[in-house]
Formats: sequence, C-alpha cells, structure tokens
Amino acid sequence: MSERQFLIAGNWKMNGGPFEAAELLEGLRSAKNEISEEVDVLVCPPFVSLGMAVKYLHDSDIQVGAQNLHFEDNGAFTGEISATMLAESGCNFVLIGHSERRQYFGENDETVNKKAHTALSHKIAPVVCVGESLDQRKKDTHFDVVSDQVKKALQDISDSEILDVVIAYEPIWAIGTGETASPEQAQEMHAFIRAEIAALYNEETASAIRILYGGSMKPANAEELLSQTDVDGGLIGGASLKADSFSEIISIAEKLS
Repeated sequence: MSERQFLIAGNWKMNGGPFEAAELLEGLRSAKNEISEEVDVLVCPPFVSLGMAVKYLHDSDIQVGAQNLHFEDNGAFTGEISATMLAESGCNFVLIGHSERRQYFGENDETVNKKAHTALSHKIAPVVCVGESLDQRKKDTHFDVVSDQVKKALQDISDSEILDVVIAYEPIWAIGTGETASPEQAQEMHAFIRAEIAALYNEETASAIRILYGGSMKPANAEELLSQTDVDGGLIGGASLKADSFSEIISIAEKLS
C-alpha cells in the first residue's frame, strides 16, 4: 500500500431525511464503533440532513460532506447552497460534477471548475467526479473523455491547492446498474488519471492525490478493487445506505492499509 490513505466515502444521493439519516448513522456507529486512523471515512447526506449528521458525528472519526454547491457565495439563486453555508454547517468535503449532476442538471466542465475553486477557497475539499459513458468506452474514446474532464476541472488550481483535491473515477455505465469495472479496468484508468495529474503538476503531486473508484463498489468486490495500486478508496452509492455493507467496506480498507 502506498502512503496515500484510503478514503471510503458514502454518497447517499436523494436518500436519508433527518430521521432516516439518524437511524443510518446510529447503525453505522454501532456496526463500526471504532475506525482505524489509517482510513478516512466520509458520508455525504442530502442538504436537509447535513446539520444533524455533523452534530451526531462530532465526536466520531466520520467526516461529513455535501453532494453539491453553487460557485457563488450568495445571491438570487433559489434552491442552491453556497460554500459559505456548507462551511458554517461543518462540512469539510463536497462532491462536484457527479455524473448525475452532469446528466440531469446541466453540470459541465466549466461549472465543475468554478465549483472546485469555490470549495477550495472555503477550505472545503472537492471530490471531483470524472468518467465516461458506455458509448464512449465502446468507441474507445474513454481516455480522451476523462483526460479532457480532468484538465478542465483542474484548470488554474494551484500547486498547493491541488493537494486538497480528491478525484473520483466513476464509469457512468457502472453507476446503479449493478455493472462494475473490472479491477484491471479500474486500475488502468486510475493510473491514467494519475499520469495526467503528473503531466499537469509533477510526479510528487500525482503520487499524493487520492483517486477513488465510484461505480457499484460493494463488499463483494471492494477487496479486489481496493487492492489495485492506484485505487485509493471508493465513492459508494447504494452500499452506503446500509450500515452493515458500508462498515464492511471500511473494514476491508482497514485490512488492506
């Protein structure tokens, strides 16, 4: 295992209002009452549950992140949430550019870059999501697509700021479909992304950046995926909504650390 510390992040998506979130977090703390210092754990509930989650987890090793933010600090943007609000709420991570945001809500490489800059300026670590569709992989353009996304997402992010960025590779064709990139496919793309970061910055920076796999990771495949050299954790969807399965993935990461 490299010096990079595993990050196991749960993306709850549009699940888990305050009551359900409290139940899930209680189950997680019961199932995993102690977490190794060598593994970082993050949960990303919906906005309405963030305050409760931060309060509930304040004395635990589990960190809290948001699923999105607006790139402006305030203003007439009905329905949006600012980085200032997230910081005041106690969030220290935020997901940016998830494929569902790109697909359903018009997120693009320009807004991803703006949001990444905004998050960093408020000391919130952006988890920048990149990945290709099934059609793009079939056309053998997946490396070009991901390269373009990485370069545009990180545009004008400084050498010091980049160290606070996390990249999440999510093959869109493996999100919520039950399909999973093979460990070899995941490693191939993670190594490619690391090489892209090395070209944009330097080898030392590239070796320090955490790259998560986000595409139907679950207890049954977590060990194979997390054992890959350049896979530094997981962005977990469905399996993070069950305390037992999420805690099992954490345990697998601890074993491999």
